[in-house]
Amino acid sequence: MSNQNGYTVGWICTISTEHVAAQAFLDEKHEGPEYVSPNDNNDYTLGKIGKHNVVIAVLPDGEYGIASAASVARDMLHSFPNIRLGLMVGIGGGAPSKKNDIRLGDIVVSVPCDGNSGVFQYDFGKTIQDQSFRTTGFLNQPPRVLRTAVNGLKVQYETDGHQLANAINGILEKKPRLRKKYMRPGLSTDRLCAATCGDDPSTLVSRPGRTEEDNLAIHYGLIASANQLMKDASVRDKLAAEKYVLCFEMEAAGLMNQFPCLVICGICDYSDSHKNKEWQGYAAMAAAAYVKDLLYRIPPNRVEAEKKIGEILCWKLRLMKLA
Repeated sequence: MSNQNGYTVGWICTISTEHVAAQAFLDEKHEGPEYVSPNDNNDYTLGKIGKHNVVIAVLPDGEYGIASAASVARDMLHSFPNIRLGLMVGIGGGAPSKKNDIRLGDIVVSVPCDGNSGVFQYDFGKTIQDQSFRTTGFLNQPPRVLRTAVNGLKVQYETDGHQLANAINGILEKKPRLRKKYMRPGLSTDRLCAATCGDDPSTLVSRPGRTEEDNLAIHYGLIASANQLMKDASVRDKLAAEKYVLCFEMEAAGLMNQFPCLVICGICDYSDSHKNKEWQGYAAMAAAAYVKDLLYRIPPNRVEAEKKIGEILCWKLRLMKLA
């Protein structure tokens, strides 16, 4: 499909592992764009999921953080002006707690809660004399049509269960080259450490086993975002307890006010010093599989009824100038 105005869903990844997973779940893959905006530095993959034409972009190799994500989104909107729904899909670090039994390979979906938009920028705020650090500012919510679809999919999964693991296995059967990096690692590699991480079994948190059908759970709530990698279990646990954070990542806060989107993270580690790259491929596949189910729930005419993201941003910019 060569008409760039025909693409209405924008999907942003941060690393190549996420990009590979996203491409794997396309129903169709299209030829690349014939033209992009003169200052657009993105590399695009075009395709179709269900009845939606999707454009996928990934951050430049070696670049991370809020500013890089915002730049990729801005360039995408210049070259694909008809985008109406935004998605940021990839991997993140889980924040397990007594309330939320988050495991490696699970999925966290950003949904608004407790006055937050679904994404919480925890490194943006101020310190007041004799008081603790307070976050300031507010990030936009995901588009309503995406939040509605999330709720519908939640009901579907609760009623009938999901087939995400089967969908991933189906992809790996068709694409055996991906098996080594993207198949589910053994459960022995899913280790949650106490505050001090190490290989000593005494530092590991004991957790009950899951049934086979619960081995890939979906959690809904707050995703914490900042320009730094979360590797401190004590800070992780503090934010999980005080703000009900489920997941940490490094780019979403740069998108929400420039590219209103839903954020979906596959959990690849526990946001502590015990990083776990073994799970990155499978976590990326899990997040992409969820997005495919989500898009299948949204009728194309409902997407067309949404305002173009570029127009929304222009309208907000005009209001700011008039204020």
